[in-house]
Amino acid sequence: MLGESPCYTVVFEDTAETPSTQELRSVLEKGSDEDKLDTLRRIIVATINGNPQPTLLMPIIQYIMPSKHKQLKKLLHFYWEVCPKYDENGKLKQEMILVVNAIRNDLQHPNEYIRGATLRFLQKISKDVELLEPLIPTLRANLEHRHSYVRKAAVFALYTVHREHESLVPDAAEMMQTFLAAESDATCKRNAFVFLASVAMNKAVEWLRSVWDGVASMDEGLQMTVIEVARMDCMNDTTHKPRYIRCMFELLNSSSHAVKYEAATTLTTLTQNPAAVKAAASCFVNLVVKESDNNVKLIVLDRLDALRSNHGAILDGLIMDVLQVLSSADMEVRRKAMSIVLSMTSTRNVEEVVLFLKKQLQRTQEHDYDKTPEYRQLLIQSIHVMAIKFSEIAASVVHALMDFLGDSNNPSALDVVAFVREVVEKFPYLRPAITEKLTATLSSIKSGKVFRGVLWILGEYVEGTDDIERAMVEIRGVLGEIPILAAEIREAEGNGSADGGEEDGTATGQSGGTKPKVLADGTYATETAYTTSTSVRVSPSKSKPPLRALILGGDFFTGAVLAAALTKLVLRYDESSQDHTRANTLRAEVMLIMTSVIRVGQSKFVTVPIDEDSNERILSCIQTLSELREHSEVNDIFLRDTRVAYSKMLGAQEKRAAEKKEAESTKENIVQVDDLLNFRQFSKKSADDAINYADDLGKATGAAEVHEDFISNLSRISQLTGFSDPIYAEAYVKMHGFDILLDVLLVNQTPNTLQNLCLDFATLGDLKLVERPAVYTIAPHGFQSIKATIKVSSTETGVIFGSILWEGPGLTETCVILNDIHIDIMDYIKPAYCNETQFRSMWTEFEWENRVNVSTNMSDPRDYLRHVMKSTNMSCLTPEGAMSGECDFLSANMYARSLFGEDALANLSIERTEAGTIVGHVRIRSKTQGIALSLGDRITMSQKDSKPPI
Repeated sequence: MLGESPCYTVVFEDTAETPSTQELRSVLEKGSDEDKLDTLRRIIVATINGNPQPTLLMPIIQYIMPSKHKQLKKLLHFYWEVCPKYDENGKLKQEMILVVNAIRNDLQHPNEYIRGATLRFLQKISKDVELLEPLIPTLRANLEHRHSYVRKAAVFALYTVHREHESLVPDAAEMMQTFLAAESDATCKRNAFVFLASVAMNKAVEWLRSVWDGVASMDEGLQMTVIEVARMDCMNDTTHKPRYIRCMFELLNSSSHAVKYEAATTLTTLTQNPAAVKAAASCFVNLVVKESDNNVKLIVLDRLDALRSNHGAILDGLIMDVLQVLSSADMEVRRKAMSIVLSMTSTRNVEEVVLFLKKQLQRTQEHDYDKTPEYRQLLIQSIHVMAIKFSEIAASVVHALMDFLGDSNNPSALDVVAFVREVVEKFPYLRPAITEKLTATLSSIKSGKVFRGVLWILGEYVEGTDDIERAMVEIRGVLGEIPILAAEIREAEGNGSADGGEEDGTATGQSGGTKPKVLADGTYATETAYTTSTSVRVSPSKSKPPLRALILGGDFFTGAVLAAALTKLVLRYDESSQDHTRANTLRAEVMLIMTSVIRVGQSKFVTVPIDEDSNERILSCIQTLSELREHSEVNDIFLRDTRVAYSKMLGAQEKRAAEKKEAESTKENIVQVDDLLNFRQFSKKSADDAINYADDLGKATGAAEVHEDFISNLSRISQLTGFSDPIYAEAYVKMHGFDILLDVLLVNQTPNTLQNLCLDFATLGDLKLVERPAVYTIAPHGFQSIKATIKVSSTETGVIFGSILWEGPGLTETCVILNDIHIDIMDYIKPAYCNETQFRSMWTEFEWENRVNVSTNMSDPRDYLRHVMKSTNMSCLTPEGAMSGECDFLSANMYARSLFGEDALANLSIERTEAGTIVGHVRIRSKTQGIALSLGDRITMSQKDSKPPI
């Protein structure tokens, strides 16, 4: 940006022993240019490190300054920047008169490179008015130099001087106006235009009016400046606003992406006209599609989303353009674009959107690229949301999605199951077709979780007798031959499988005796004898039916769900069918399947025995079927209560979503009844009003979302030194996206001038100092504000530390060590939401876990949960209804997301003891170690400060 001094970075390596002052002087006097260059480099390094060696100032003036060596001249500028220029009384040293004369000669040098480098050097010493004042006439003369490089640097230097000492350039406005009229170089005109706008806005606007028609053909830098001037001028009363709006429309077609973005943003600031808003949104979409940088894509999508939230209906027609963003390879960009699409979808365009998403879903099957499973899951979840929101498209998508039940990507298949389960409950007219499709796809399912979901749906919603019989046939097909155990033993014996013992799940013996027989009551009996001649082993195989392979592999939870589903089918068949013989046969067959599953789990032929819960669940199903028609209330539990419970759960989810949406729409509209009404049309405009107008425009476009007040700013001030130190320092720490802005206030508490004061910062963690602060001179009891920027690259707790070095009376060096500034990780973590499937998937995937034991004075588990959520910026994923009621136990899941896209998961499990205290733990999981450890430390520290509520 114009007005900011350029940053020079010089790296010096000095590993040899430090030479004496006399040796350095000798080299400066008699050495070659290369030796002088190395010596001057050593002197600069020593000066920066606090050893200025003032006795070498005159030798440098004598032997270095007259040299015509360009590298020496460049390095000499660095030396003039850091060398002591004032004596112990704060007066400019006499030797600096010679330096000023040399700088004047360089400003008149015939070589344009030397002139330009000298002009840029003047910006570094812009605070030294005694050095600059004699150079102003020569500096102004460089505005007429033949080379644009010199003229550009001259405008730059004059702008910096005028900003620091306005009295040195009193006629800046007229000078720049004349310069602009005669200048032809684009960069020079851009610098001069910014200079003119900062000193005389009316003259800058006057020049802009003279070139209205040529704005579209201007240089990129000049176009950016025109946009900035238009924005600044519209903060005041101006009659040029309509012309600015037309100008922004023209710049939307610029070849520069930066100009397009700024023009679109400014256009929505200047007007809320639907045509302007739509044009700006279309420009944003075009930028996202054509820009290659993913970070830029995310920033523009954020801007588009903010625009949509204020002008939703206007932008609905652009939804198909936004869908083109899904062609991006980055999943974060796709997720952000999809969230915008979901919010823009309406009854008018939902069919087109779903058709596009179905085509994208089909492509994920045809092409296997990187991140294809994640993209497929995102598409399925989005179609799920639309189908539930717009019932007219549910029938057209549910069958297409059921083709993915056999997907090898388990999360995608689980999303399909969740979608089908919700659709089949909300749309009864679709149940026969859906259950028929599910029945036909049983053989393609591979996952136990997917099987459990599908079996539950079939058990709840398959109702006709023909449909029940068809479902039973398919279930028997994915189970294989029954009884499972006897069939597996025969198969193992027939294949000649033999093992040496029982350590690996084998059983010694040879089956003999009668085959299993079904008795009249539907049960079966088997007589089996074993000898010790051979050993057979039963294990799951890829060639076996899928459900049979799961049971043989130890997935008896799926076996329990199978038993419950079969029980529901038999009970419903018994209620609907008049053929009691067929009903009894079906009941016997189902009981045989259940008993077979238990036998497999209790045998020594499988490595994983059946768990107690699954065993008890299957036995209860067998008992229910054996006592059919004796306990009608049990039938109601199986056939009606579970469906009612699921329906209530869906209703509760919809109610929570509606309440959340209503709370978000009304939370910013709370106005007290006695608040004053302000009619700006009847009041006189002032500078504060201009700021208010800008704030209102920012709110209208979503640009002003961060609200700060005086109290919150005070809480961010860190004291760096003690009150009794010679210099007092405090820093205001502000988080700004991926940057940390430090505004340090220095107060000289001594009656002496502090020369060559240097504020030196260093960092720990993933923090990086952008540039080193300059060297300053502070008058007695004076103040100095220093700003520094630090880049943040990850969500980890960082530390900023440093020191202050300066020269006091007699050139004595003094140093004050600063207190550490600890960067709070909470500034980068924001509450977020994910569904249960995503939470479980990430919980399994993330490898870093931090377990924090609960130690608090609180007695209410819910109060402690709210305390943890507040201290960690995490949102609670557990529904409020699940935590309601009186209970001494509480378990809740929490989730948050960092600005860098990192996920943080937490599970709180606590119990209230008889003594009224809370015990338990908080488990934190993350993909990176830093977040897990930092959040754990945060909870530990917050527990020490927590107090029981009054």
